[in-house]
Amino acid sequence: MNNKFKACVFVPSVILSGLGSGIVQADTFTTSKANDSNRSRGLEEIVVTAQKRSQSLNDVPLSVSAVSGDQLSNLGISDVKDLAKAIPGFTYTESAFGTPVYTLRGIGFYDTSLGAKPTVSVYLDEAPLPFSILTRGATLDLERVEVLKGPQGTLFGQNATGGAINYIAAKPTDYFETGVDLSYARFDEAIIGGFVSGPISDTLKARFSIRSEQGGGFQKSYTRDDRLGDKDFTTARLLVDFEPTDSLRLGINLNGFIDKNEGQAAQLRGIVALGDPGRLGNLATYPIAPEDNQYADWTPGQDPQRDNSFYQGIFRAELDISNDMTITSITAYSDYDHDTDVDPDGVALRDYFYNTVGTIKSFSEELRLSGTLGNKTEFILGVNYSHERVFHQDNSGPYDDSTSAYQLTDIGFGPPFFVYDQFTKQTFENKAVFANVDYDLNDLITLHAGIRYTDSTIDFSGCTRDTDGTLANLFTNLLGAIRGGAGLDPITINQGECVTFPGTTLVPGVVVDKLSEDNVSWRLGIDLKPDEDTLVYASVSEGYKSGSYPTLSATDAYQFNPVTQESVLAYEVGLKATMFDQKMQFNAAIFYYDYSDKQLKGRVIATPDVFGPLEALVNIPESSAQGAEIQLDLAPIDGLRITLGATYLETEITDDFNNITSYGSARNFKGSEFPYAPEWQIAADAQYDWILTDSMGAFVGANLSYQSETKAVMGNPLDTPSDALSAAGGLSIDEYTLVDARAGLDMEGGKYRLTLFARNIFDEYYWTNATRITDTTVRYAGTPRTFGIGFNARF
Repeated sequence: MNNKFKACVFVPSVILSGLGSGIVQADTFTTSKANDSNRSRGLEEIVVTAQKRSQSLNDVPLSVSAVSGDQLSNLGISDVKDLAKAIPGFTYTESAFGTPVYTLRGIGFYDTSLGAKPTVSVYLDEAPLPFSILTRGATLDLERVEVLKGPQGTLFGQNATGGAINYIAAKPTDYFETGVDLSYARFDEAIIGGFVSGPISDTLKARFSIRSEQGGGFQKSYTRDDRLGDKDFTTARLLVDFEPTDSLRLGINLNGFIDKNEGQAAQLRGIVALGDPGRLGNLATYPIAPEDNQYADWTPGQDPQRDNSFYQGIFRAELDISNDMTITSITAYSDYDHDTDVDPDGVALRDYFYNTVGTIKSFSEELRLSGTLGNKTEFILGVNYSHERVFHQDNSGPYDDSTSAYQLTDIGFGPPFFVYDQFTKQTFENKAVFANVDYDLNDLITLHAGIRYTDSTIDFSGCTRDTDGTLANLFTNLLGAIRGGAGLDPITINQGECVTFPGTTLVPGVVVDKLSEDNVSWRLGIDLKPDEDTLVYASVSEGYKSGSYPTLSATDAYQFNPVTQESVLAYEVGLKATMFDQKMQFNAAIFYYDYSDKQLKGRVIATPDVFGPLEALVNIPESSAQGAEIQLDLAPIDGLRITLGATYLETEITDDFNNITSYGSARNFKGSEFPYAPEWQIAADAQYDWILTDSMGAFVGANLSYQSETKAVMGNPLDTPSDALSAAGGLSIDEYTLVDARAGLDMEGGKYRLTLFARNIFDEYYWTNATRITDTTVRYAGTPRTFGIGFNARF
């Protein structure tokens, strides 16, 4: 089997990708130099590499959604967060501290630390982006993106319980080609990008891509004249492919981004008057934010701001050792620097502010042998190794630039407002071996089996440190009283030292720990293919996500206890069918996930109980998720393409699980739904193209995305300490429907394209996250109505 660097051939203006089907819907025009402006009839096949070999998507016995790079552009998707427009079952949540969280079919892991391993793993050309914060520039100049739903591990480098997202970069071309992409939109948002691609010699070709996003700040303060949210983000990629012989192929992928975006401010929804309400001062009477996407508030002079950078190098080598077998090596190194100011409290008072700094350094290597045995068996055998080092430090604020110091808050009158920092250092090491076999029993039946053994370790150290001496004095006195009662000599904690309460040892210091785990993930499946246009499949698989340590304001060392690995036993049955002379594609799947030790941010009570409920990561013993998906693609007449995808989901904690709500109430969470797991998600798109002249066509299209209500916490989001806050919605996320529209001209056979677009055209007020930030409950609103113009050229 000759697995060359196989760039799948796409009609460049593909409008609909099939959302999991085996076909894409071709646009009216094509920029291929070998074709003229002929009308496209019906649906066209799409080729993917979801199983690490090139296959028609209709032959892949998995729930896979594939979206072309042109579809991403048409839908205005330049960041992972907007994939929900095209991928039902996918949700994106921006945490209060700027760390993205991805969820598929209700399976996600909400943690704000840089070193949080995700349940949805992300790859660029099969090389891992091991932490979600590294993925912001991945959508640059793509051939397509493939989203695999359900447990992954037997084929991909990282174990994952939710799924995998694989970005496939547009590859160097055999002929010289350049492209320019421009857009200008409301709020002075300007995006400029482009690429240059072509051969350098008979055996060497390259492609350079770049995109810069500027402006677009839509947020307004509702208490003063101030604005926030301008983008300043640049990402670039250089690909070089070298084929010195017919059997050897080498590739280099150098990519990275510089992120100087302003952050997003939160919308205040209520005041949490726990303890003495008198200490709240001016915060007690602070006005609630209007229910409008644009209005929020933040502290003057402390604008949320990023200063982050990421660089990655990927080296790929493929050697055909025979006509039927190929050795593949993928080596990747990533370096990320993080410096972000976060003001998450939703008010223009110095209540809560963080400067977050950190670094991530990651190395990975995968070596595999793939091929065919006879004409019935496809196999993959491989080993995988990864090593990551993560440093994360949160400096409490507010920070005063004029004095280069952190200042006490101005909302109340003294404690419990302190100035401190918290840090963690983690080293991850993973080793794995894996195998996968597909065997054609006969023309009707194919059997699948995969297995993977993973050994992982995490070395951890961390603590909360005093900054101004206030906490040091408090903890010196507290520990003195406790140690005196235990017959021990007093200990003095000095300014700048760790104040994390040491638990039963009664000796403060850096918390040091290690977590070692291993697991065996596997998959079994069977396909029935009664004809070329129909596939019925069934599978059962088990996947794992490694354990994790938190980064948080640890008052007690007990809060740093890790959660252990979680696992999902997944059952799925699906159908893929092409009908009516390739004018309709219908896909459907039903699934059931039996979830063990789900990882979630909750609360614990330490021993001895000095501080009451404390934030920590927890394992939920037993829970489940079940549901169904459908995808329907139609090309009923020439020029008209329609697609519809929907996901129905039910989630539940199925066993007793006693924990504490965000507002301090103890309860049993049995029967509760998962956070960020809406019952319904729908994505629909339609476009009609027609010819105006021999060299010009027109198009008009619309996109709809719907998400039903969900919540941002375990349990009832209205378990709040006041009726007023309950009326404000607490920590719920209401249902919303977003509608986009586009229209334009396609000229010179697709060489030029002019698009007018409008997004969220009904200016729907919606939010994607809600959380408690010490004294406040806040929301993170979506983007208001935006309209603009885009221009694309290919030469």
